[in-house]
Amino acid sequence: MEKQHFKEYDFIIIGAGVTGLAAAMYGARLGLKTLALGASHGSELPVGGVITTTNVVENYPGFIRLTGTELAEHLEKHAKDYDLVEIKEEKVNSIEKTKQGFKVKTEKNEFSGKTILFATGTKWRKLPEEIKGSREFEGRGINFCALCDAPLFKNKIVAVIGGSDSAAKDSLLLAEHAKKVYIIYRGEQIHPEPINLSRVKANKKIEIINNTNLKEIKGDKFVKSLILDKPHNGKNELTLDGIFVAIGHIILSDLAKPLGVKLNKAGEIIIDHKTSETNVGGVYAAGDVADKPFKQAITGVAEGCTAAYSAYEYITSQRIESS
Repeated sequence: MEKQHFKEYDFIIIGAGVTGLAAAMYGARLGLKTLALGASHGSELPVGGVITTTNVVENYPGFIRLTGTELAEHLEKHAKDYDLVEIKEEKVNSIEKTKQGFKVKTEKNEFSGKTILFATGTKWRKLPEEIKGSREFEGRGINFCALCDAPLFKNKIVAVIGGSDSAAKDSLLLAEHAKKVYIIYRGEQIHPEPINLSRVKANKKIEIINNTNLKEIKGDKFVKSLILDKPHNGKNELTLDGIFVAIGHIILSDLAKPLGVKLNKAGEIIIDHKTSETNVGGVYAAGDVADKPFKQAITGVAEGCTAAYSAYEYITSQRIESS
C-alpha cells in the first residue's frame, strides 16, 4: 500500500539529519502529519546529515560501534515506517508566517504547516580567505570530508587543520590510508575527547604541530605544499599531497531570522532547553543549530523528540482554543 501524500502538515522539519529523522518518527507516533525536508538551507548534505561523514560512531546508545551512514539509515528506516511521515530531498528557500501557521517554499514546491522545527545543523567552516590558495585549491587537494576522500590519499602525506575531536578522528581515519598525517593547530595543544587523544598519540603515523598557522597553500593542478608561519624541523614549507580542514562549523540558522526567532552571538537558535521551543509560537529548534554547549547525535535526537512532543501540545491546545 502506497503512502498518502499530504498538502498540509502538522509538523514540518527543516533538515533531515539524525535530529530531524528522530523528530519525524516521534511526530508520527503522536499522530502528526509530518514532513522532513532533507537538503537544508546552506547545506549540501543528503538525508542523514553530517553524521554520514563520520566513519565510526561509538557513543550512540544501543550500538557499540557503527558508521555514521549506518546510524542515519537506521533512523531513516524507522521514520519511514510510519505512514504519517514524508521525507523529501528539497532545499528550503524561505519560510513565512501565515494565519494558519507557516508557508515553506522550496526550489520545487510550496508546503503549509502548523508548526516548524529547525534541525538544520551546520556546515563546514572554510579556511580564511587571506590564506593564499585557500579557495584556489578547494577540490584540488583541500578537502572537508575525511570519510569521503581518505582512500584517495593512500600512501600519501596529508595534513589535518584543527585541534578538535573531529580533527583527531579525521587524522585517525586518514592514518589508515596515508603514510604520514600532520595535525596542524594554532593553539597550545589539541583538545579531542581523551580516548581519541590517546589514540592519536599512540599512532606513529600522526605528528602534531602546535602553535602554528598556515600562511599559504602552494601547488599547480593540485596541492603540493604548505607555508607555515614558523619553522617545523628547520623549514617553513611542508611538502604534502592533501589538506583536510576541521576547524569547526557554521550554524545554519539564516532561515529562522525572518520569522523573528532569537539567535545568540554565535548564530545558534535560542531555545527553552526543557521544551525545544523558540520565542516564536509554533517554532522549535533542535540539534547542532540550537544553543546547547554539548552537541552529540544522541542529544540532538533527544531534543528533536522533545520538539515533536511540544509541537503536538501546541497543536492540541490550538484546537481546544478554537473549538
